[in-house]
Amino acid sequence: MTGIIIVVSVLISLAIGVLVGMAYRKKIAESKLGSAEQEAKRLVDLAKIEAENLKKEEIIKAKEEIMNSRKELDQEIKERRGEVQKQEARLIQKEELLERRSENFEKKELEVERRLQEVDAKKLEIEDLYAEEINKLQEIAALTKEEAKERLLKEVEKEIVTEKATIIREAQSKAKEEANKNARELLTYAVQKCAADHSQETTVSIVALPSDDMKGRIIGREGRNIKALETLTGVDLIIDDTPEAVVLSGFDPLRREVAKIALEKLIDDGRIHPAKIEEMVEKAKQELEETIKSEGERAALESGVIGLHPDIIKLLGKLKYRTSYGQNVLNHSIEVSNLARIMADELGLDPKLARRAGLLHDIGKALDHDMEGTHVEIGVEILKKYKENPLVINAVEAHHGDVEPQTLEAVLVQAADAISASRPGARRETLEAYIKRLQNLEEIADSFDGVDKSFAIQAGREIRILVKPEKISDEQMVILARDVSKKVENEMDYPGQIKVNVIRETRVIDYAK
Repeated sequence: MTGIIIVVSVLISLAIGVLVGMAYRKKIAESKLGSAEQEAKRLVDLAKIEAENLKKEEIIKAKEEIMNSRKELDQEIKERRGEVQKQEARLIQKEELLERRSENFEKKELEVERRLQEVDAKKLEIEDLYAEEINKLQEIAALTKEEAKERLLKEVEKEIVTEKATIIREAQSKAKEEANKNARELLTYAVQKCAADHSQETTVSIVALPSDDMKGRIIGREGRNIKALETLTGVDLIIDDTPEAVVLSGFDPLRREVAKIALEKLIDDGRIHPAKIEEMVEKAKQELEETIKSEGERAALESGVIGLHPDIIKLLGKLKYRTSYGQNVLNHSIEVSNLARIMADELGLDPKLARRAGLLHDIGKALDHDMEGTHVEIGVEILKKYKENPLVINAVEAHHGDVEPQTLEAVLVQAADAISASRPGARRETLEAYIKRLQNLEEIADSFDGVDKSFAIQAGREIRILVKPEKISDEQMVILARDVSKKVENEMDYPGQIKVNVIRETRVIDYAK
């Protein structure tokens, strides 16, 4: 019981102590709160005082800045007013200067008008004097104004002709020197790298016989063998007094070749009768077909042209048995191909196009005996049929000038064709064509006024023209030579080039008595 009382008393003591502590703490807190409020009030008062002071300072600073700005603005206004006054003074001076200038211009205008009037008066006076002088000159020279003008124009024309001839001569000389040098080097190089054999054109073939006794066997009983051979081949057999030889005559070289092969086979076999002749002719045709194919392949191989249609290769092979003015057309085509390729390489052009066009340029000659049209038209038709390159077709069509060449390679084919055809010994013409060309050349030269005589010399490679000295001057000779050259180019077809040589000479003859 006593323990409980002690505990209760302790608890009560503790409670009393807690209450007393709390009351003491409350009193302390209240005292601190009061002092804090006083301190806060003091700080607020101090802040108000400082704020008033700062406000007063800022107002003072603002007033000072306003005063300074006013001073600066007043200064700037004064300066601007000074500048404006100066500009006004300058404008006043300019106005005065312009007024003075205007007065001067008016004075000058009056002076100019006065002088113009004087000039007009002098002009009229000069015109009167000029007319008077013209009349006096006409009286002295016994010429009218129109006559004098005509004489003057003739003199001026003569001077112009002289200058024109000099310019043409100088330009031609310079251009020819440069062009001849470059062309000579290029063509010489091309020709040196490409040389072809030449064959003579013929319409007969000769077959050698082992003995003259074979002639009777070829003729056969009542001529049946020779008739069979002529009927099957379309070729005439000429058996005459020529020892150990039979002549085959025919315009078609393919038929003549078939007859030659068949006859040689019959001679080797020894059995000659119509049945055997028919058999040998068929074998000869087959052998010729194989030869044509192999020759076409050889031509394509030698010229380096690939991708040709088999039919075109066969047509190329047929050119082996075709000649033009004595020149073998197949060899000529190979030569043109190589020449065009060499020149294209040297000039930096397309050598493949040049060699292909060169090889195919005369392809139409393989069929020109069988089809209507020129060999150029036939060749173009064939190449279009087999879908050849359009540029190659243009080169073929343009190689004789029928159309304008579209590429430089086509021009090279023209040049290569002319080189191959005009090389010494490459071709020969019939006597009639040769004489006709010389006559045409002389007729062209004689058609020009002032020409006395003309002579075609050096197998038509040169035309020598003698002019009348009283009609053609030294300067007009240059123009005459140029005009003759142009007319020859436009009206004649010829290989290579023709030299136009104009000669003018004056002879004076007197006799001592």
